[in-house]
Amino acid sequence: MSIKIEVTIEDLYHLPDNCKAEIVNGKLVLMSPTGFLPGRAGGEIYANLRDYERLTKSGYALPDNVGFIVNFPNRRSLSPDAAFYTGKPGGRFLNGAPIFAAEVRSENDYGDKAEKDMASKRRDYFAAGTLVVWDVDVLKEEVIRVYRASNPEEPQVYRRGEVAEAEPAVPGWTMLVDNLFV
Repeated sequence: MSIKIEVTIEDLYHLPDNCKAEIVNGKLVLMSPTGFLPGRAGGEIYANLRDYERLTKSGYALPDNVGFIVNFPNRRSLSPDAAFYTGKPGGRFLNGAPIFAAEVRSENDYGDKAEKDMASKRRDYFAAGTLVVWDVDVLKEEVIRVYRASNPEEPQVYRRGEVAEAEPAVPGWTMLVDNLFV
């Protein structure tokens, strides 16, 4: 007889500090470190959001590896590469989802399975209350796909030379797509 033991939020609290993971379908999904361009892109998005936070004082810019607790049958946590959060801050993981999340594609985020996983994660973000999700591709197509909860299947695409936004989640905030590259 096999016994299925589901991973809990408490288990996430006990992972090493440098370990990024989410709970999906009752299992711990570890995320491997990323390369230079995706890592830098996430950092650039966070830095730009941090400037917006300081200017507007309307929420909190958050870098990679911050955990958000959600309560779905298939998912218990989210950990975007950059985010903007307007809820109550705390010392541990945050309750609920950010209003804006950026997911930067790493080397392993391509192909049919990766596309299905990313679409599923976007649906979870929207179900949890996220208004805008960026799908950032700095390795292949060099674009930002902006998905909105109001029209989750039709992204707006921004390319080099353009200015991306995250309306209505982060009102008035913009970022040059070119800033994601060296």
